Amino acid sequence: MKTLRPLFFFIGLLLIVGLACNAVGGTTPAQTQPPAQPQQPAQPQAPAATDAPTDAAATVAPTEAPASSAQQFYTEEFDSALSTDWSVLTVTGSDKANADKVTVDAKDGKLVWDFQSEYVYYYLFYGAYKYDDVRVDVRATNRGKNNNSISLICRYDPKVGWYEFNIANSGVYNIIYAERNSDGNISYNTIIDGGSNAIKQGKDTNEYGISCKGTQLTLYINGKEVKSISEKKYGLRDGQIGMSVSSFNVLPIQIEMEWFKISQP
Repeated sequence: MKTLRPLFFFIGLLLIVGLACNAVGGTTPAQTQPPAQPQQPAQPQAPAATDAPTDAAATVAPTEAPASSAQQFYTEEFDSALSTDWSVLTVTGSDKANADKVTVDAKDGKLVWDFQSEYVYYYLFYGAYKYDDVRVDVRATNRGKNNNSISLICRYDPKVGWYEFNIANSGVYNIIYAERNSDGNISYNTIIDGGSNAIKQGKDTNEYGISCKGTQLTLYINGKEVKSISEKKYGLRDGQIGMSVSSFNVLPIQIEMEWFKISQP
């Protein structure tokens, strides 16, 4: 029996060593990395050529003007007040906006737009004729701050909306579809935007033109074709033409228009 003790001792030693190894070097569960947090998408930027909100309140203002002597294609040189063929629409983009602080008057052969209120978009529409294909041009001088937008409009339908070409004095532009909502407010939908070195910035004079022919919408700046795009999403076919000046968050804004021309494209 004595001869077996070393063997039992050896076996017992092996068992003790084995248990100790399992306690120190045993398998541990693999750690799982937490799922990656999704990144927030970048917020879309507002249209460059106008700070108009998605929805804006619109008001039609009555006008007193000479009787109509309507012409389909002609050049308005502002030698007298605009006739009753022209209607006014004001859109306000802020609670601070006050359309009563905007005046638009023919003076000394110019149409002078004077804004003493922020965020007012003041429209004039020529209602004597509807046009399907048409070109509109204007010559305008900036006499106020360098933060405004001049707009030319085609295919205006007071119940539906219109195409609007905005040119900012800062050097950018956009083409939008302005939609008349059921509540009477206006939603602005950008079709395309961009910038152009053809725009003379500051207190300078620019000539802007637009052509609406079929589905093709084309913008001209100082005799240069800047952008032409085929628009089929909104599909406006005909309507009145018009013009607009907009103020944003800097005052005063003053624009002098020397002439406004309606012609065939």
